[in-house]
Amino acid sequence: MDLANLNAFIAVAELGSFSGAGERLHLTQPAISKRIAGLEQQLDVRLFDRLGREVNLTEFGRALLPRAYQIINVLDDTRRALVNLSGAVSGRLTLATSHHIGLHRLPPLLRTFTRLYPAVALDIQFLDSEVAYDEILHGRAELAVITLAPMPHPLVKAVAVWDDPLDFVVAPEHSLALKKDVSLADIAHHAAVFPGGNTFTHHIVQRLFQQQGLAPNIAMSTNYLETIKMMVSIGLAWSVLPRTMLDEQVVTLNLPGLQLTRQLGYIVHTERTLSNAARAFMSLLDAQGELS
Repeated sequence: MDLANLNAFIAVAELGSFSGAGERLHLTQPAISKRIAGLEQQLDVRLFDRLGREVNLTEFGRALLPRAYQIINVLDDTRRALVNLSGAVSGRLTLATSHHIGLHRLPPLLRTFTRLYPAVALDIQFLDSEVAYDEILHGRAELAVITLAPMPHPLVKAVAVWDDPLDFVVAPEHSLALKKDVSLADIAHHAAVFPGGNTFTHHIVQRLFQQQGLAPNIAMSTNYLETIKMMVSIGLAWSVLPRTMLDEQVVTLNLPGLQLTRQLGYIVHTERTLSNAARAFMSLLDAQGELS
């Protein structure tokens, strides 16, 4: 089975677009179509239904996709295992990370890594933590540094590096800012801006309210913490933000007896052979975790 055709199939299946697959693989759309046609001819099945601009997997395509991932991942593992025998820390390291961690936690580690291992080409992908999680599961990234999921997938190894305390915050002129102490029930009556419903942070905060039989009044949501901070600072709503982001633009609310935190760290696929570059970066992360 031609690997170029298989990679084209995976790209079209994931993106639902021949043109999008071409952009990802740096090929023209006709070249992608030719590769898909070659794979369909080789397997003697139709892999995609093309209805207008929509591209959907057929039953045969859905059956092939998980096997295609397995084939590509086995070959990648074999290549890494052979390269690892040399002991050299080189090659490409595909690292996925969230915008928040990439801005607030990783820069010193990246600086150290690039100084120690100049032969490694870093491919850093800034993604939501939940998207980065899928990149690891599907083998498209080797290592991800993200907000850790409360319940990790069985095929994912998660290692905590930083405790990331979360604080309830409002604008200085917000009515809640005038109170010395507030309760979760007090906060629930006011409009909130939350991380998106698909995020791990959203679930952490939502679970806290549910434990007290309360429901937050979520007026709006976004996955970008900087946007949340801006909305809070102009008085639109309260929210929960990492303590590392706080400054004079917002006021921290005091909730006696309540402490909220999330864990930041790295994840890898348990069945993937890791490159020497990935292991070297993990060692830096482990050392950082010991210091934190």
